[in-house]
Amino acid sequence: MVLTTEKSFGVTHIKSYIPIVLDMQKMNYDAWRELVETHCLSFGVSGHLDGTSIPTNAEDTPWKERDGLVKMWIYSTISSSLLDTVLKTPCSARDLWVTIENLFRDNKEARAIQLENELRSLTIEDMSVHEYCQ
Repeated sequence: MVLTTEKSFGVTHIKSYIPIVLDMQKMNYDAWRELVETHCLSFGVSGHLDGTSIPTNAEDTPWKERDGLVKMWIYSTISSSLLDTVLKTPCSARDLWVTIENLFRDNKEARAIQLENELRSLTIEDMSVHEYCQ
């Protein structure tokens, strides 16, 4: 019998589960977040994202291993420029999760204004209606 926390170590190709690369230039944070949260929930390690999983002591090796695994999943699904921004040591998966969330949530209003300006200046020209609506 494989414990829920052990099956997470069987994930070798995270991009099969999370095919989105999180990037500051794309509007894909919410979709990426949903995939990561669902993946972590399915593998019994969501506590490393929401902060409910904490080490029992400073030497809690199994917790450190699972936390490192969650961090590797996150690092593997973000753009290299975003990785340069958030990569710091030491940090927990929770710290990393909150750092990324703050980058995207704090930037939301400025990005909305930028997109509204782009939308106002967009013309249909020779685009199809489908392309224009996207």
